[in-house]
Amino acid sequence: MNNCRTLRVTGSGMIRLKPDTVQITMTLEGMERVYADTLRRSADDTETLKSAIEAIGFAREDLKTRNYNVQTEYEGYQQDGVYRQRLVGYRFRHELMIEFPWENERLGTVLDAVTETALTPEIRITYTVKDREAAKNALIGLAVADAKMKAEALANAAGVRLSNILHINYAIGESEFAVRPVLYAGAARKMCADNAAPEIVPEDVAAEDTVTVVWRIE
Repeated sequence: MNNCRTLRVTGSGMIRLKPDTVQITMTLEGMERVYADTLRRSADDTETLKSAIEAIGFAREDLKTRNYNVQTEYEGYQQDGVYRQRLVGYRFRHELMIEFPWENERLGTVLDAVTETALTPEIRITYTVKDREAAKNALIGLAVADAKMKAEALANAAGVRLSNILHINYAIGESEFAVRPVLYAGAARKMCADNAAPEIVPEDVAAEDTVTVVWRIE
């Protein structure tokens, strides 16, 4: 590349898609003084969620763990004029997710089943598209086409000719293909009364991406 003339162009692509899939993320959190009790409570709460999901027609395996951790909790206190810390317990945080084709009625059924338990998980709704790989490939194609169009315009204006491509730079994983319009907490219990989902019409899933292409020019 150092011995030839080159043209570097960054192309961008953007797509808007109707969401067809919904993800519900539920985060359980709690603390106990004894480590074994924390693990037991975490397991019991998870079992409660799985049973609630299973009762409305899902498989238990449909509820998947996205993140899990247990951390120590301390509190500060003064003793003989010296600041000290002591262990007060162990806090767990378990993030689970279930994904299914989006139907507002089915979404309401899931939310209602969860909020009817004694648990109060943090609930986050994400709208996305099922075939995210196809969407990503389409986005890449648009970005490359945009780069080529710009390169041809620049080459024509400069009186040169595009030759072969020397390098393509693409940052994988930039596009999420997701819309998150709602964050539920304790209010979800009231909003899902009578097995009815909130009247939510999500906006289109919009995604942008860029590709940088280097051509040899003659």
